[in-house]
Amino acid sequence: MEKTEQKLSLGEAFRITRRGVALWRKAAPGLFTAMTASAVVTAAAPYVPLWFTARLLEEISGARDPQRLTVLAVLLLTAGTAALLASAACQRWKQSKSATRYSDEYEMIFTKLLDLDFCLVDDQKTYERLSQVNQNRNFGDWGLQRLLENYDKLLGGVIKVVCAVALSVGLFLLPVPAGEPLAWLNSPLCVVVMMAALVGASVLSPWLYTKGNACWAQAAEYVKQGNRSFSYFTFIGMKERERAQDIRLYGQDDFFRHGAENCDGMLFEDCPVAKQARGPMGLLVASAEAVTRVMTGLVYLFVCLKALGGAFGVGLVSQYIGAVTSLAGGVSDCIRTAGDLRNNAPFLSQVLELLDMKNVMYQGSLTTEKRADRQYEIEFRDVSFRYPGAATDSLSHVSMKFKVGQRLAVVGENGSGKTTFIKLLCRLYDPTEGQILLNGIDIRKYRYDDYLAVFSVVFQDFQLLALPLGQNVAASVHLDRQRAEQCLRAAGFGDRLDALPEGLDTYLYKDYADTGVEVSGGEAQKIALARTLYKDAPFIILDEPTAALDPVAEAEIYQRFNDIVGNKTAIYISHRLSSCKFCDEIAVFDQGQVVQQGTHQELVACAGGKYEALWNAQAQYYTENKE
Repeated sequence: MEKTEQKLSLGEAFRITRRGVALWRKAAPGLFTAMTASAVVTAAAPYVPLWFTARLLEEISGARDPQRLTVLAVLLLTAGTAALLASAACQRWKQSKSATRYSDEYEMIFTKLLDLDFCLVDDQKTYERLSQVNQNRNFGDWGLQRLLENYDKLLGGVIKVVCAVALSVGLFLLPVPAGEPLAWLNSPLCVVVMMAALVGASVLSPWLYTKGNACWAQAAEYVKQGNRSFSYFTFIGMKERERAQDIRLYGQDDFFRHGAENCDGMLFEDCPVAKQARGPMGLLVASAEAVTRVMTGLVYLFVCLKALGGAFGVGLVSQYIGAVTSLAGGVSDCIRTAGDLRNNAPFLSQVLELLDMKNVMYQGSLTTEKRADRQYEIEFRDVSFRYPGAATDSLSHVSMKFKVGQRLAVVGENGSGKTTFIKLLCRLYDPTEGQILLNGIDIRKYRYDDYLAVFSVVFQDFQLLALPLGQNVAASVHLDRQRAEQCLRAAGFGDRLDALPEGLDTYLYKDYADTGVEVSGGEAQKIALARTLYKDAPFIILDEPTAALDPVAEAEIYQRFNDIVGNKTAIYISHRLSSCKFCDEIAVFDQGQVVQQGTHQELVACAGGKYEALWNAQAQYYTENKE
C-alpha cells in the first residue's frame, strides 16, 4: 500500500494546527468559545457527584449521622444536577455553533475558488487539490473537521487529568496502618511501580491506537480513486436526470452497478485496506484496548488492597477508582489526540495549500470609463496565447479592432481558437504575448470586476439554475421585475412566460420545487439571451449557444437577437457561416490565427480563401430544397 503520511514533527503539526484554528475562528466566530466551555464543563461534571458520593458512602459506612447524611444527600443531588444541567447547556451551545461546520468549510473553499483567477480554477492541478481535500474529508473527516474533533478531545483530556489528580492524590499519600499485613503497600518502591505502570499504560495504549489509526491515514491515497469511482457510479451517474434516457436505452444500469462494485478493489475483503484492518491495524487497536483493560484491573486491585489494609474507608474506594481510571483515561486522551493531530497535519496542510494559492494575474486599479455615449473600442494587438502545458499556441499573433455598435462574427472550424479568443477578451486568461486594449488602455490595468461589467456572454455550455425564472434572468436574488419581463419577451420567451403558473416566480426544473417547470433547449437559450439583455452591457457575446440547433434555426435566433441589441456591440461565435451573414465584419480563424477579415460578400468572393472553402462545404445546409 502506498503511504501518503508525511514525516512531520510534532512541532510542525502544532504549527499547521494553529493555522487551522485561526481559519475556524474567522469562519465560525464563537465556535471555539462554545467548544471550550463544553469541553471544560463536560469533563469536570462527573467529578462533582463522584466527590459527594464518596463522602456519603464514608458516612454510611461510619458514623451514620442522620443530619450529615441528609446534608450530603441534598448536596449530592443539587451539585450533581447543577453539573449535569451546566454540561447539557454547554453541549447544546457547542452543537448550535458546530451545526454548520461542514457548510462553513465549504464556504471557506468556495469563497477561495471564487477569489482565484479563472485560469487557476481551470487548471487541472487545482482540480486535483480540491478533489483530494474533498476525498480526505469524506474518507475520515481528515483536515479541518478532524481538527475540531481533536481540539475537543485534547481539552477534555487536559481537564480530566487536572480533576483526577486533585481527587486521587490521597490514594498515594494515605498509608496503611503500621503492623497490618498489607503495610508493604506504603513502600516507596510499591508506589513508584504502581505510578510507572499507570503512566506506562497511559502512554502505551494511545501510542498503539495512534499507530493503528495511522494506517487509515496511509490508506487515503489508495482509496482515493476507489472513492471517486464509487461516488461517480452511485451518487452522480445514477442520479443525474440528464443520463436517465441513455441508461435505459443502452442498458447502462449494469455498467453503473459493475462500476460501483469494482471500485479499484476497495470494497472487497481481500483489498489492502481490509487486510490492514485484519492485520496490523486491527492488532494495534486491539492491543491498545487490552492495555487499557489491564491497567483498569491494576487500579482496582491497588485501591481495594489499600482499603482492605485500612488506609481509607469504603467510601473513598469509589472516588479513587474513578479518579485514577479517569486520570489514565485523560492522559491517554491527550497522548492519543496528539498522535491523531500529527496524523491529521498532512491532510490539514493540503487544505492550507489550496487556501494559500495566490493569484497570478495582475490586478489593476483603474475603473472603466463610464461613457454616456457608451463608445468603447477593443483592440487585439499582436496577441498570442498558449495554455499551460500545451505544446503549441491556441492563438498566434491576432490583431483586430472592433467598437460598440458593430456586429462581429468569429467563424472557423472546431479548435481554431474561437472560444480562446473570447476567454482572452473577457480576461479569463491573460495573453502570453501582445496586448488587449480597451479605449487604448491595456485591460490588465483595469479593476477586474469593473472590466467584466463591460461584457455579457452566453457561452455554448451556458448554465441555468434550479431557481425562480426571474432570478435566473437577473443573475441575482434581487431583480427589477418589469425589466426582467421585458428582456424575456424581447428574447422571444413571452408566450411561455404568459403560460407559467407563477410567472417570474416559477422555479426552473424540479430540484427544489415540485411545481418547477422543465424548459426545452430552445427555451433555455432564450432565457440565457434574456439574461444578457438584462445586464445591459456594452458588449454582448454569443459563443455558439445555439450549436445544438440546425443552421436555419440558429440563423433565425441570431437575426432576431441582432434586431434587439440596439447600439451594443454583438459578437457572434459560430462554425456555421450562414448564421452570421448579416454581420458588419467576419473574422475567420484557422489554427489560432485570423486568416481573413471582411464582410460576407467580400470573403465569399475571395476565391481559394478559407471562408469560401467553408462556405461551399456547408452550402447544402443553406440552400432551400425547391422540390
